[in-house]
Amino acid sequence: MSEIPPAVVALAAITLLAATINGALGYGFSSITVPLALLFTTSRVLNPALVLVEVAVNLYALVVNRASARTAVRDVRTLVIGLVPGVVVGSLFLASVGPDVVKLVTYVILLPLILVQASGLRRPLRSVDAVGLPFGAGIGLLYSVTTISGPPLALLLNNQGYAKRDFRASLAVVRVAESSLTAVAYGLLGLYTPASFGLLPPILPAVLIGLPLGAALIRRIDAETFRRVCMSFDAWIVGFGLSRVIEQLGLAPAPGAYAVLVAAGLIDLALLYRFFARRAAVARARPLIPAMGGD
Repeated sequence: MSEIPPAVVALAAITLLAATINGALGYGFSSITVPLALLFTTSRVLNPALVLVEVAVNLYALVVNRASARTAVRDVRTLVIGLVPGVVVGSLFLASVGPDVVKLVTYVILLPLILVQASGLRRPLRSVDAVGLPFGAGIGLLYSVTTISGPPLALLLNNQGYAKRDFRASLAVVRVAESSLTAVAYGLLGLYTPASFGLLPPILPAVLIGLPLGAALIRRIDAETFRRVCMSFDAWIVGFGLSRVIEQLGLAPAPGAYAVLVAAGLIDLALLYRFFARRAAVARARPLIPAMGGD
């Protein structure tokens, strides 16, 4: 019996973790998988496999949230239209640029997005339509290059004040559109290869196990704390990946290249401390509210 390559075992473990997070939060599959998997593979090989998986995962999410789908389509229609040019440009970039440069671009884009989301930024917009076309183009570009769009999408949709069901439905509509458009673009550019299809066997079982596991897990833990801890983990992984590719490209020698990881870690620790300090303050104040309103 042949030995299973360590990279296959690692990819199965990574995608099981990522699928569990996605099942719990409704997003996060690629934003966990990609930074870790890029440590031992390239975007040109990884992305086509992930996109095919995400088409199915996103369709499943849309079916689960179908009760709010009609309203969601109306709310995010301009954003979906904006995806098209972004996907075209991003797919062409992926097909024509070297793998290490794509890794660098991926990590450089991801790190600030994750830290901004971790900061809890809230800037409500009157409607998604106000920024739909340019934001959609940016999301399409980001997704087709990295297969990641969860952090900026969650940031935008969280700021709309949606109920949980409407948030998940809107997210699913956009993600079905972006993954389907990207899958078609990759096919037209000939990006599907045997190496990409070879990644599917370890990924698919992990996804089938992880999605229901995450859905069950989130009923037993605090969703906001879980989401914040996942972002913290992601920030450290992306910081490490960015530092490593900076060293590999010769942009800075070690240990100087790892200053990025140190900076990202310090910022994340400060944000994490603020998050838990605020939650502790709210928890301490909550028992006082009935007493203050009594006779």
